Amino acid sequence: MRLDRSAGVFCHVTSLPGRHGIGDLGDGAAAFLSFLGDADVDHWQICPIGPTTDGAAESPYQSPSAFAGNPLLIDLGGLVADGWLDESDLEPVPDFPDHRVDYGAVREYKLPLLRTAFERFDEGAGEEAAGELDAFREREPWLAEYALFRALSEARSEETWVDWPDPLRTRDPEALAEARERHATEIRFREFAQWTFDRQWREMRAVAAEEGVSVVGDVPIYVALDSADVWANPEAFRLGAGNRPTAVAGVPPNPGDDGQRWGNPVYDWERLAEREYDWWVARFRRLFDLADVARLDHFLGFVKYWAIPADRDDPAAGEWREGPGRDLFETVERELGQAPFIAEDLGFEEPAMNEIMAEFGFPGMRVPQYADWCEEGNPYQPMHYPEGVVGYTSTHDTDTWVGYFEGLPERQRDCFRYNVGADGDRGIEWEIVDEVWDSEAVLAMTTMQDLLGLGSESRFNEPGTVDGNWEWRLTRDQLDDAIADRLWDLAGRHVR
Repeated sequence: MRLDRSAGVFCHVTSLPGRHGIGDLGDGAAAFLSFLGDADVDHWQICPIGPTTDGAAESPYQSPSAFAGNPLLIDLGGLVADGWLDESDLEPVPDFPDHRVDYGAVREYKLPLLRTAFERFDEGAGEEAAGELDAFREREPWLAEYALFRALSEARSEETWVDWPDPLRTRDPEALAEARERHATEIRFREFAQWTFDRQWREMRAVAAEEGVSVVGDVPIYVALDSADVWANPEAFRLGAGNRPTAVAGVPPNPGDDGQRWGNPVYDWERLAEREYDWWVARFRRLFDLADVARLDHFLGFVKYWAIPADRDDPAAGEWREGPGRDLFETVERELGQAPFIAEDLGFEEPAMNEIMAEFGFPGMRVPQYADWCEEGNPYQPMHYPEGVVGYTSTHDTDTWVGYFEGLPERQRDCFRYNVGADGDRGIEWEIVDEVWDSEAVLAMTTMQDLLGLGSESRFNEPGTVDGNWEWRLTRDQLDDAIADRLWDLAGRHVR
């Protein structure tokens, strides 16, 4: 797989403008895509689009499904156009904050409206619409298990499925059949919400294609323990008695830190290999049904992974185990063709990982916030990026460029200005955008926060923290024509 020399902007869907408290797949997405088209931007990168939960602090990387879409992203205006809501149903719209998502308030407002739309659909859908939903059920084999899982989670008091009674936890067929009958209405609602999301997503993708913009999705290597993925596919994970995890993911201690225990169940790669990686092939097939390119988070984990005994809290108790390596990606190529992946390889030096990336043509990542600006030849300085990487000004996990720069020691700031020839005539954020665009990196990426010159108060996520993440939003007037013009000019000057 080979990307063309091009450029992109990161902005998660939740961050888009809109009047219902959160970015959605309606007019705000269309306005953002129009902005990217005017700016001659080729790619729009997002975080995972699965459902989020309050229990996981709204992290899109701890979703109850690797296949489903987030119902909070459904455009209510689209449901009005479908005839399943009236404009009057949407009133009064709460006084949502303009620059952040209040997830609790959004759920309180949107979910009852989604249920109202479902009830009207359930009572009076015409043959065509009902047939489309039936076709979606048949086309997406993950849907039935996901809908049952969410229905059971909604009805039960336990915090996670790991604490469900044994017949449900271990998926006794009689218990599951009885649950499907008991929760039939809730299951149909969950299926309706996913079908609606899917239709609106495809409509949004069509708008993106008209603007010449491809969508860059995101694949967390691990899935949440409390997910339909683990509950419905126990054979894909290292589970023991009662379908409880025997080992969980993390990273080992390094000089200066204690390591991390993420808590996600690890995969049973040996059994998956025997099944020709069926779960992963299905996951990637769904992904490329929704996106054009995909970033593989923690790519090292496909080569080797740190497994911590599930009953131990200390990351140092783990051990390195061998991942599937090239065997997985050879299987994916046989099943799906060449897959356009970006490999998140930050922070690890592993020859076997680099060999696989080179063999399959997966570009890695470079982020200038990791640079020593006073060190000659530092590999994170954009002027030293090789062609086979994606260069970012910032990512969803880092500070904004302005926030990062303001926190740099004065000597590092002076070295940066010297290295890039900063003359003070433009904001420091445009200095780094210009440098990344000018680099040899095949794909240059920035964020909306960096284009707007925003500080640390506008960063999207701070790893290791819980409060205040995944909330940042932009308003319609921040999709400024002047910014689009500057990006358009950079694309021409740097041949992107």
